[in-house]
Amino acid sequence: MPEQVSHRSFDLMCMAAAFVLAVHAGHLPWWLSAALAMALALRWWQRRERPARVPGWLKVPMLLILVAAVVLNYGNIFGREPGSALAAGLLVLKLTESESPRDARVAAAFACFLLMAALLFGQGLMATAVVALGLLPAMATWQSLEPTQVPTKLSRQLLPALVLLIASLPVTIMSFVLVPRLSSPLWGTSNGQTARTGLSDQMSPSDFSQLLTDDSPAMRVTFDGAPPPNAQRYFRAYVMWDYDGKSWSRADMPVVDALAMQSAGDIGYQVNLEPTHQHILPMLDLPLQAPAQSHMHADGEVLADKPVNDLRQYAARSAMRYRLDTELDPALRARALALPAGFDPRTHAWAAQLRQRFGSNEAGIVSAVLHRFHDGGFSYTLLPAPLGRDAVDDFLFNTREGFCEHYASSFTVVMRAAGIPARVVTGYQGGFWNSLGQYLLVRDSDAHAWSEVWLAGRGWVRIDPTAAVRPQRVSLGAASAAAGQMPWYQSGLLESMRNQWDIVNRMWNQGVIGFDALRQRGLLTPFGVRDADASMLTRLLAVGIALFGVVGLSWALWRRPEGDPALAAMRALERKLARAGVARGRSEGPRNYLRRAIRALPGQRVELDQLMRCYIELRYATIEPSPQSLRAFRQAVRNFQPHRVV
Repeated sequence: MPEQVSHRSFDLMCMAAAFVLAVHAGHLPWWLSAALAMALALRWWQRRERPARVPGWLKVPMLLILVAAVVLNYGNIFGREPGSALAAGLLVLKLTESESPRDARVAAAFACFLLMAALLFGQGLMATAVVALGLLPAMATWQSLEPTQVPTKLSRQLLPALVLLIASLPVTIMSFVLVPRLSSPLWGTSNGQTARTGLSDQMSPSDFSQLLTDDSPAMRVTFDGAPPPNAQRYFRAYVMWDYDGKSWSRADMPVVDALAMQSAGDIGYQVNLEPTHQHILPMLDLPLQAPAQSHMHADGEVLADKPVNDLRQYAARSAMRYRLDTELDPALRARALALPAGFDPRTHAWAAQLRQRFGSNEAGIVSAVLHRFHDGGFSYTLLPAPLGRDAVDDFLFNTREGFCEHYASSFTVVMRAAGIPARVVTGYQGGFWNSLGQYLLVRDSDAHAWSEVWLAGRGWVRIDPTAAVRPQRVSLGAASAAAGQMPWYQSGLLESMRNQWDIVNRMWNQGVIGFDALRQRGLLTPFGVRDADASMLTRLLAVGIALFGVVGLSWALWRRPEGDPALAAMRALERKLARAGVARGRSEGPRNYLRRAIRALPGQRVELDQLMRCYIELRYATIEPSPQSLRAFRQAVRNFQPHRVV
C-alpha cells in the first residue's frame, strides 16, 4: 500500500493554501474567495474525520465549475487577475488528491508559486512580509514529509522553516542587488486600472466620497528648502472645463513649454508618486515647466508620456505667487462660460441678481458667493444628502451640505451664470509634514477640488470655496475636516503613529521598489567602477554564491549530525543526564550507564528503563530499525526532562 501523508503534513498543506487565499483575497471576487475557503475547510474536515479519497466523478465537475466561474467573471482565463483566480482554485482542488508525499510536495511548491504571484499586485513592505511568512507552512510541509521526522508541536514544526528562511536572507539580498535587471518587467501583464483609488479626469457628485475615505499614500514630496505652509499646498492635477449638468470633464488643451506669467516665491521639490495607472503628474500650483518625460498643457495640467504604472520620481519647480500675462482667448472664454440649457433655474436667477448688483465688479461677485457659503448655513460633511436633477439648485437652496466637490462645482456654475469665466481644478491639498523624515506625505484622503476664475488684470485666480465653509480643511488639512466622520481620524495618537510609520514605507519604496537598472549600474561607483554591466554583475553574483556555499559547507561539516539516528538521540540523552549530574564514563557501556542513571534518579526509573530498552533494541537487536521506531525513540528523548541529582 503506498505511503500516505500524515495528519500533520496535511494540516500544514491546508495552512499554506489558506495563506495563499488570504494574500489573494484582496483582488479575487468575494464570492470566489468564500467558496474556495469553504471548499478548503470541508476538505480538511473530511480528511480528518472521514479519511477517504475524493472520487474522480466529484473532482472533474468541481474543475469545470471553477473554470466556468473564472470565465464568466473575467471573460477569459488569461491575464493577471483571472490567472491568479484560476490558480488559487486549482491549489484548493489539488488538496483533494494530495494523499501521497509526491502530491503533497507538488501542492506545497504550487503554493509557493502563488505566494510569489501575489507580488504582481503589490510590492509594498507589508505585502512582502506577508508573502515571506506564507512560505513557512509550505516549507514546514516539505520538512514534515521527511521519513525521519517525528510528530511534534506545530510551533516547533514551523521553527526550522523560520530558521531556514532567516538563513536565506544574505543570499536573497545579494541576489536582489546583483542579478542583472531588465528595463521592463519580465511579465507582460498590465498592472490594470483598478489597482488603487485615484483622481479621475471626470468629476460628478459623490465621486470624491470613496477617495476621501481612502487613507492610502498618494505621493511623498521633499522640498529644496522649507516646505510651504499648509494653506499653500495645492497640488494641481486635472482641470475641468466642460459641464453637462451632472459631471465635469477635462478638455485637451495645447501643449506649451511654459506658462506666460510673472512669478514670485518659486520653489523646487521632488515628488515620489505612487502608481496611479494614469498620465497625470500632480504639481504644486502653479508649475513653471514640465518634468522630464512629460509635457504641460496650456491650462497647467502636466501629463507623463506613459501611464504611471510604477513608482514615479520626478523633480519639479512651481510658482507660489503668480500673475498671468496673457489675455483670455475668446474661444476659451466661451468654453469657460458654457452651461447646459434647462438646468438649475434658481442658480441662474441668483447669478443674474449678483451681476445686476455688482455690475462689472467681478471680485465683488466672488466675495458675495463666498460670503453666502460662510454665513448661509452651509456645512462640510462626507455623507451629504443626495441631489436631484438640478443638482446645484438642490445644493445651494435645499441641502446645503457636502464636501469640496459640491462647493467647487456649485461655485463654478454660479460664476459662469454670472458671466465670469471659471473652471474646476482637482488635485490634492494639505498633507502631513513628517519632521523626522523631512518630507510631505500626501494621502488619497487629501484629494481636493477647487475653482479658478478669470479676473481682468490677474488672469486665472484660485478660489477655494470649501475654505469659506470649513477653514480647517485648508489650514489644518483633511484630517481635521473629516474628524468624527472617518474612524481612523478619531485618535490623534493613531494618526501620528500611522504617519510616522510611513518613513519605513518611504525607505522601502526608495531602496527596494525604486532599485532599477539605472541604480544597479551605478552600484559600484564608490569603488571606482562607473558603469557595472551585466557581465560584471554576473561574475560578482557567482563569486558571492561560491563564498556563501563555502561558509554553508563549513558550518554543515562542523555541525555534522551523527550518521546513526539512534546514536544521535542517545548522545542527546547523555547531554541531558550530564546537565542533571549523571555524566557517562569514558569506558561505560550504554546499559551500565543507564542503570546507574536509574539509581541516581529513582523517581524517573520507568522512563529511563524504557529508554534503555528502546535504545538497545534499535542499536543491537535489529539490522535496519523502522523509521517509526526511530521517530518514537527520538521523540521520547526529546520529551524526557531529568531531575537534578541532589
